[in-house]
Amino acid sequence: MSFHPQHDLHKRRKGRNMAVGLLLGAFVVIVFAVSIVKLSQPQNIDRNAPNYRATVADQ
Repeated sequence: MSFHPQHDLHKRRKGRNMAVGLLLGAFVVIVFAVSIVKLSQPQNIDRNAPNYRATVADQ
């Protein structure tokens, strides 16, 4: 059984696919990091807002 050598087109396509995969992975990591930072910041609670519900801890 002999394998045919890869065509140059397949080599270039593989390189591009790896680059796109790395960029997509980096984008996911950035979005995840921004989400974690945004969720870890203290939230400003407007107690005078019409949709605010007081809890036992607030009283």
